[in-house]
Amino acid sequence: MSVTAAGQSVGPAPKPQKLAPNIIRGPDTSARRWLYLSLNFVCMILIANLQYGWTLFVPPMHTAHGWSVSQIQIAFTLFIALETWGTPFNGWLVDHIGPHFGPRIVMGFGGVLVAVGWIFNSYAQTLPELYVGGAVSGIGAGAVYCSAVGTAVKWFKDRRGLAVGLIAGGYGAGAAMTVIPIAMVLRTSGYEAAFFWFGLLQGGVVLIVSQFIRNPNPGEAIEPTVVKVQRTRHSYTTAEMLRSPIFWILYLLDGLMCAGGLTVSADLAPIGAAFQVSQVALFGTTVLAVALVVANVMNGGARPFFGWVSDQIGHTVTMAIAFGLGAVAYYMLTVAGHDPWGFIFFAGLVFFCWGEIFSLFPAMCTDLFGEKYATTNLSVLYTAKGVAALLVPFGSLIAGMTGDWAGVLYIAAGINTIAVVLVLAVLRPAERRRHADEADAARLAVSAAG
Repeated sequence: MSVTAAGQSVGPAPKPQKLAPNIIRGPDTSARRWLYLSLNFVCMILIANLQYGWTLFVPPMHTAHGWSVSQIQIAFTLFIALETWGTPFNGWLVDHIGPHFGPRIVMGFGGVLVAVGWIFNSYAQTLPELYVGGAVSGIGAGAVYCSAVGTAVKWFKDRRGLAVGLIAGGYGAGAAMTVIPIAMVLRTSGYEAAFFWFGLLQGGVVLIVSQFIRNPNPGEAIEPTVVKVQRTRHSYTTAEMLRSPIFWILYLLDGLMCAGGLTVSADLAPIGAAFQVSQVALFGTTVLAVALVVANVMNGGARPFFGWVSDQIGHTVTMAIAFGLGAVAYYMLTVAGHDPWGFIFFAGLVFFCWGEIFSLFPAMCTDLFGEKYATTNLSVLYTAKGVAALLVPFGSLIAGMTGDWAGVLYIAAGINTIAVVLVLAVLRPAERRRHADEADAARLAVSAAG
């Protein structure tokens, strides 16, 4: 057991791992990992509508049943909560079933639940029934999400930020491919048909594709040749991670960033209606539909982009840049959002600056706590999104009390500003101390062995 200069245990010194039988590292391994990444990307695209297409269903459900927007958004909150709070168990299953069958079983079951949840929504005639559909689809989406991200961080030690960014980008941008088709089905056949057929399609394809995915065997993943971002050599268990103060700093920041982004993504349609631009005709459709396409593309593109940037300059510097730009985006949406093009541009910028958290936080968490238990550890971190989802209905309540959405957007801008300060003043120094302590512990271990 190694001990830091501060007297903290960091676990035993790492032992070199032997390659499992029949494992050949090289071009074949490189091609294989990109194949698995691509398949996970497809699965993430297929669950994107559950979150990012939800706002399209809110107005027709409100019209059909007379439910208030805040009542409907409780279903969205349940979706996010169950998507995130159920992931620690799903992540534990993936890690403990094993690299070959863990992702296949968990993701496949997730695909089934995704289909069941949206089909249930199509038949819901009461709010409790709608809430059940949101909860079931949330559990399914979480199973797919945590498995896919865990696969990315385990296969791509050398490009962790980029790989996680690409996977998360599928979730962020996937809805852009189907926003207009869903809007067309909503307009011609009603929201019930859209829920039914898209739920069946998305869940069914996830079930099939997931059966061709696996995680690497010990020693199979390619090691980085040039290390630009410091990472731990020890794989921390979830219990060890939870005892570390730096994890809770990450958790707080993750939750803060999720709160603003989830509120805007869930309420973009009501915000556009309040700004009187959502139904303005543009390119044969509406400003809202175009804004959703742009926002989802920007959201998805941000994740690999900022992941790649973080691989070059570090996670905390990248966070500070993105969070600061996000504060500007929220504020400018209140200023220019009443113009159709201003609404499209700054809504897209909000999504661009929010989406990066889903690549930066998983990459940083794995660099700090290791990869052996990464799927479980990342799933625990992901529950911050579920905590943040509890705040989403308050956005609608604040807007109802004040008469507009400007106050909500001002709060989001202020949260982003606070987050920049926390990253630079708290998280960055803590990260440096953590790696310095581990370096000291490694030197002490070498000295003791000599």
